[in-house]
Amino acid sequence: MASKKLLGLTAATAALVLGISACGNGGEGEGGEGGGEAFTFGILYPQTGNLAFLGPPQITAAEYAVSEINDAGGILGTEVPDIIQGDEAGDNAQANQAANNLVADEVNAVIGAAASGMTQATYDTITSANIVQCSGSNTSAALSDIDDNGYYFRTAPSDSLSAVVMARKLVEAGNQSVAVVARGDDYGAGYAQNLEAELQALGAEIAVSETYDPEATTFDSVVSSVNGSEPDAVALIAFEEGAQVIAQLLESGVEGEQLFITDGLNDPELGEKVNSDDPDVINGVTGVAPSADNAEFSEGLAEFNPELEVFQFAPQVFDCVTVIALAAEAAGSVDPADYVAELPNVSRPEGTECGSFAECAELIADGEDINYQGVSGNIDFDDNGDPTAATFEIFAFGDDGHEVLAYEEHSLND
Repeated sequence: MASKKLLGLTAATAALVLGISACGNGGEGEGGEGGGEAFTFGILYPQTGNLAFLGPPQITAAEYAVSEINDAGGILGTEVPDIIQGDEAGDNAQANQAANNLVADEVNAVIGAAASGMTQATYDTITSANIVQCSGSNTSAALSDIDDNGYYFRTAPSDSLSAVVMARKLVEAGNQSVAVVARGDDYGAGYAQNLEAELQALGAEIAVSETYDPEATTFDSVVSSVNGSEPDAVALIAFEEGAQVIAQLLESGVEGEQLFITDGLNDPELGEKVNSDDPDVINGVTGVAPSADNAEFSEGLAEFNPELEVFQFAPQVFDCVTVIALAAEAAGSVDPADYVAELPNVSRPEGTECGSFAECAELIADGEDINYQGVSGNIDFDDNGDPTAATFEIFAFGDDGHEVLAYEEHSLND
């Protein structure tokens, strides 16, 4: 793949490239408390827009990771300063402007964007400046093949893996005829394609496959097509606008037990958004979302920010920040061109397992190779910067509201 070929560059050559580009805080940042050059994180996350409910866990997790790093002495002995924030806002132009601002601020790494489409709009701005970008929530399969100079990574699993889990849950529930409804963008199309392929491989029939305009205000044609196909179940691949699709499907006679949804709708307040007068109308709806079976992390994050209500993708964002910090420790440099090659190395199975920045940094200082075990699970980046395994939560809505039914781990080798 073109995306990771530059990882073979020597540190000296990569440093020369960065020096010519004059990006990535390559030697001109101010020193922190430790006297060395400070490592500055930037973050692109949805402060506004239709995924704004995912904003609080993104920034909270990133700040929590930085606090843990600073409690352990900072990166290379220097305290990490406050994260520089940018709003992706669900808008390509605004997201790219925010990315340009982060590049101008000469950050050493960018966390995000949160939405796959916003990363599509910003990765060239960031990675062409030789700045590492890591997202904890990008899932579009198309991002595996982008021409990113080897600087883009993610700790969230590709939809090619998530779709497999969704297909298996649909079939395990006894559904042999499935209507697939997806938002009309790269995320929706990629997820639907992988979902349909896996459903067919499992012997299920695709009753109908429909896409819709996420900006639409009514979804009558989609609902009519679904009802006309008389499926056993409906798989809805959506973001927040999916609440309107669910409302119309339920009004048309589809039962909650027939609906299976993706991570973009994993919102405890979904019932209120579907029908504020009767939130229980979504009882029976089931979903699949990347997650982490890690109560200790969730408790620590809740203590760090007691007001946090949504935790989705927080473990993966925490891991983005931590694995980047460890790569800088391993390289002995905050320069992205120096530490980028260490990102896969610090999470490889051949190293000594460790589960926190403090523990892993100490092993690195002792000259050991490490295998960082993330709070979201084992990362183990492949050649495209994707994790090769992930944990998923099976969530549902019932009499007690939103609940997690189970956690399941799946890998590309399953």
